[in-house]
Amino acid sequence: MTNARFRPPSEANSLILQVDQGCPYNRCTFCGMYRDIPYERLSVEQAEELVVQASRRHADAQRIFLADGDVMRRPFTELQQILTAINAHYPHLARVSLYANGSSIADKTEDQLRTLRSLKLHTLYMGMESGDEEVLKACRKGENAPQMVDAGIKAEAAGLRMSVMILLGLGGAALSKAHAANSAAALNRMQPRFLSTLRVVPVPGTELYEDTMAGRFTPLTEYEIVEELYNLISALDLNSTVFRANHSSNVVPIKARFPRDKTQALSTLQTLLASDTLDKHSPGHLPMWL
Repeated sequence: MTNARFRPPSEANSLILQVDQGCPYNRCTFCGMYRDIPYERLSVEQAEELVVQASRRHADAQRIFLADGDVMRRPFTELQQILTAINAHYPHLARVSLYANGSSIADKTEDQLRTLRSLKLHTLYMGMESGDEEVLKACRKGENAPQMVDAGIKAEAAGLRMSVMILLGLGGAALSKAHAANSAAALNRMQPRFLSTLRVVPVPGTELYEDTMAGRFTPLTEYEIVEELYNLISALDLNSTVFRANHSSNVVPIKARFPRDKTQALSTLQTLLASDTLDKHSPGHLPMWL
């Protein structure tokens, strides 16, 4: 297997155990993360051996992230066995986290999710991308918003923490308002513990890049991206959520706790929108990768 190249920013200090390679879906139009990586899973025996080998070098690890994309797709029994091995070999273990799509969470029963939680599975990172059905269909997400919302509610009820990501600009100029409004509506229903926003980047080798170059997709300008984030936050009604918009793709870094810091976050964005410093004609500076 190749070494894992992607993990959530909050897992920067975690031990990464690559029990899977690539993404089992790998068809989203915007995502180039795993395009050149064939999907492959270690057998449970191989995964257990990986756990043992890594523990010899990192026996004091407290946080572990299981890579790659959507490890939750594995059958419950496999996840249970892998987590059991991790618990047996890491005496200081506090938490295990992984990427999970709505459908892979939905495949597990509530009792199974509670069992995984008892084995210190802690945070599920879900790329919801959008709560708007037209946007989700256009980017070939392969899931719908109600399915993802229900899965998130189910996971949180079992004691797991949902960390949900929304891709700003994914609807382009045509669907920006619907993208913000319907994403907020979905998040309000789910009430995730953590929420982050990134700006979509047309990456060479993806359909989104091809559509952008051909004029079939119109990216938001720098000003419009901030405006979309303002519209999203304005419509959020979250009871207890940690929010982050501090990825390198974001125009302005924001760290907040909702609902406490909502007014301050909106004020920051409103000041920026009124400052005349944002590019109203192009996306401005973009990172090479998400």
